[in-house]
Amino acid sequence: MTPSYWLDLYTSETWNEFLAAGADVTGFRERRWKTVQKIKPGDILLCYLTGVGRWIGILEVVGSPFKDKKPIWKVSEFPARIPVKLIGKLDPAFGVPVVEMRDKLSVFQNLKSPHAWTGHFRGSPYKWKQQDGEAVVAAVKDAEAHPVERPFDPAKLRKVPPILKTAKGASVTIPEDEEKEAETLPDEPAPTVVAEGTAHNEIQWLLLKLGGDMGLDVWVAKNDRSRGYKGQPISSAKRLLNSLPVQFDEATTRTIQLIDVLWLKGNSIQAAFEIESTTSIFSGLLRMSDLITMQPNLKIPLYILAPGERRAKVLIEVNRPTFARLSPPMSEMCRFISFEELRTQLEAAEKLVQFLKPQFLDAFSESCAIEDA
Repeated sequence: MTPSYWLDLYTSETWNEFLAAGADVTGFRERRWKTVQKIKPGDILLCYLTGVGRWIGILEVVGSPFKDKKPIWKVSEFPARIPVKLIGKLDPAFGVPVVEMRDKLSVFQNLKSPHAWTGHFRGSPYKWKQQDGEAVVAAVKDAEAHPVERPFDPAKLRKVPPILKTAKGASVTIPEDEEKEAETLPDEPAPTVVAEGTAHNEIQWLLLKLGGDMGLDVWVAKNDRSRGYKGQPISSAKRLLNSLPVQFDEATTRTIQLIDVLWLKGNSIQAAFEIESTTSIFSGLLRMSDLITMQPNLKIPLYILAPGERRAKVLIEVNRPTFARLSPPMSEMCRFISFEELRTQLEAAEKLVQFLKPQFLDAFSESCAIEDA
């Protein structure tokens, strides 16, 4: 009988606890029990590591679902359980990035927004199409036989605030008061003291240079054109436009003009970037929100960039109820890139930059959706 394929989400913590407990029982939340009961012996679970977006294992179901609260995981009981056998395992550093499979998986096809595929990774178990499941199994098996190390920022594996359910079933996060948000988050290093103007200008310059080097036209917010970085005025950036293509209404155009950096190809916007390094309100998120609201069918990849130590705060803000109620939700439209990761990736790709495409960012950017793992 042909097996069914199911998504099984793990955090770094829950994956290690699963392995430490013998890797013979996986579990899900109580509210998933109805779906868990549909999983049969012989079915295959596709293990996906949240935070870094990589496939790290394959499990074969070897028995019927059951309920149990024997301690395995610290974060939750996950009482809806299934007996399994580990038939494929990858260290996270050698895991298969899901974005590298965009041409093989149907979840990347016919998207309503560029990052809408992240909606398929919000909760588990989730049944996958047979051809998609087979493709993931083949990719994991190939990665076991021919390991390729793909280093990543360990900060991506740190805990993020748990999602909460609204009365209507929407998934959101509720930030704590501003005084608490300003404190250093648990298990995070103290924030690096960097002059905001310097950090903001540096990242802005790097994005403009990258876009120009890839052969794209670039745009920088008009109120930033008088700034500079290391003696280079931002207004001198290669392929910098003095005006935007006329294709939107006046309100949309005014919003777009204030976005920190845009990449364009002809009249088409290829990507939009907001750079956030302050400790207060993320004004850039409000511009992104306005853009999503005014142009809900606009298929522009959106990116939020911030220092690595502010990652958790960015995810909290993007998943606020205000932004979660947008259509599509902001978390499906935006991806996160840390300043440190951008610097590292640009240094590594320096000699190949002219051959890169905007999709280059998806390999190291991070989903802003907080998965219910």
